[in-house]
Amino acid sequence: MVTHLPDAAWRHRAGLDRLVAALGAGNARWVGGAVRDTLLGRDVSDLDLATLLAPEEVIRRCTDAGIRTIPTGIAHGTVTAVSAGTVVEVTTLRRDVSTDGRHAVIAPTSDWREDAARRDFTMNALYADPATGEVFDWFGGLADLAAGRVRFIGDPYQRIAEDHLRILRFFRFHARFGDAIDGDGLEACAARANDLMALSRERIAAELLKLLVAPAAVPVVALMAARGIFRPVLPEIDGAGVARLATLAEREAAAGIAPDAVRRLAALVPAAAAEAVGARLKLSNADRRRLLAATAGAGDEGPRALAYRVGAEIARDRLLLADADVAPLAGWTPPALPLSGGALVARGLAKGPDVARALKAVETRWIAEGFPAAARVEELADEEVANALTGR
Repeated sequence: MVTHLPDAAWRHRAGLDRLVAALGAGNARWVGGAVRDTLLGRDVSDLDLATLLAPEEVIRRCTDAGIRTIPTGIAHGTVTAVSAGTVVEVTTLRRDVSTDGRHAVIAPTSDWREDAARRDFTMNALYADPATGEVFDWFGGLADLAAGRVRFIGDPYQRIAEDHLRILRFFRFHARFGDAIDGDGLEACAARANDLMALSRERIAAELLKLLVAPAAVPVVALMAARGIFRPVLPEIDGAGVARLATLAEREAAAGIAPDAVRRLAALVPAAAAEAVGARLKLSNADRRRLLAATAGAGDEGPRALAYRVGAEIARDRLLLADADVAPLAGWTPPALPLSGGALVARGLAKGPDVARALKAVETRWIAEGFPAAARVEELADEEVANALTGR
C-alpha cells in the first residue's frame, strides 16, 4: 500500500515550487522532520531536501533560477537555498565511509536507500516525492511512527558506535514522540552510556536542554537516571533531582507557564552542583548565571518585590522551585522607580552619599508598599529628605 504525504500549509510556502523545479523532476525528495511531523499532523519548521545532485550542481541550478544559495555545509554536501524567503537545506545523498562516534567521513551516493540507512531512527528515514507526495519507507518507519516507537535503523549498537550522541537523541525523541519504548534501543543505550564521555560537552548540553522541555521529559529523565545514562557525564543527577524535576513540572503546568530548559536543569541538579554543572556543560554565561540564581529561594518580600530586584525571569524560576505563588507576576512588568537623585538634590540634599541613602530608603519603602504611583513616591521623597536634613 502506497502512503502519500498529507497536504500541509508548509507545502505551499512561497518559492518551494520554484526550488523543486530548478532541481529537476526526480532529483529531490523531502526527508526527515518535515515528512515525519506532517504524517503526525504537527507543525513543521525546518525543511530538508535530499538530492541526487552534487552541491556544485545544486548551486548552479539555483543560481540559474534566481534562487540564492549559501554553502553552509558544503563539505558535507549541504547547501542552504533561499527561495522567495523560504529556507531549505538541500543535501546530496550520502553514505558513511568511516565513523568514530563523533565524526563521520562521508561520500556521495546515488542510492536513496543507502542515504536513508545512515540516518538514526526509522521515523527520520522517511522520504516524500515533492510532486506526488508518495512516501518512501525502507525500514518500517511508518509502522514505528504509528506505534509511537523510536527505533534505531538496523543494529542499535552499530548506530551508537557511529555517533555516540544518538544515545541522548534516542531518549529525546522518545520524550517527544514515543509511547512504548523500544527495548533493544534502551538496552543498547544503557550498555553504551560510557560512550557519552567521548562527546563534547556542548553537544551533550544541546541535546539535554531539548530533552528537558519535551512533552514526556519527566518520565524519560527518570528512566535515564534509573538506567545509569547520566552517570558518565552528569553523575550529580539522582533520584532526588528527578523528584524535584517532577514537582517543578507539576507547578509549571498548574501555573500555565511553559517548560523552560534552564529552570528544569536547576531542579534536576543539586543547588551545590549548579556552578560545576554549568561550567562542565559550557552553558552560556547568561544561562550559567540563571542556573545559579534559580535555587536561591523566594525570599519573604513577595513575588513582585523579588521580580523587581532580580528580574522577572529569575524571580519566576525561584518562585516555582520554592513552591511559591507566581500568579502576581502574570502580565506584570517591574516598573522603574519614578524618582531621580536630582529630585532629592532639588529638595535640599547635598550631592553625594546622603542622596544615595535617601534614594535607597525611598525605593525600599516604595517596594514594601507595592509600587504605588508617582504621587506617593513624592511623599516618600519629602519624608526621607526631611529625615536626612534633621539627622533622623
